[in-house]
Amino acid sequence: MSVAIELFITSVPSVLKILLLSLLPTFEGRYALLIGIAVGLDPLTSFTIASTGVTILAVVLPSVLTFIDDLARAVWNSKYTLISKFSGLYLRYVSSVRRRVHKYVDRYGTIGLILFVAVPLPATGVWTGALGAYLLGMSKWRTVISLLVGGLISNTITLVAAVIVV
Repeated sequence: MSVAIELFITSVPSVLKILLLSLLPTFEGRYALLIGIAVGLDPLTSFTIASTGVTILAVVLPSVLTFIDDLARAVWNSKYTLISKFSGLYLRYVSSVRRRVHKYVDRYGTIGLILFVAVPLPATGVWTGALGAYLLGMSKWRTVISLLVGGLISNTITLVAAVIVV
């Protein structure tokens, strides 16, 4: 084991470890919550910490993802022809998808995203939901609310299952 990992495991408090794990795409809140319980944290404490991570992700990710379009536009206007072509292709494709799905996103986007994020299965969490909402052109605030509600539902489902099993 590397010195850095060993130092992290031995010196960082469990609460901070769970918070950091809840921010990672592979763990997110639901898996971090289970790890918190497994290392001896009270289930409610673990839920609270993991839910804090979900809240941070729900607010930060929609804001960060909007920079992808800005970066693509900047590259598209650059002198690098091959990269500019890919960037232009990306911008046209995303714009086309957003136009085609706009009416469905308006009608079902919020509840659909909440349900998608709430299902506690791999690849259905806040990170994937934020990327999907971004690509489909959901508004930032609808995305934030949907990610937050879906992530908290997912954590609640995981907590109830963990308490029943343990």
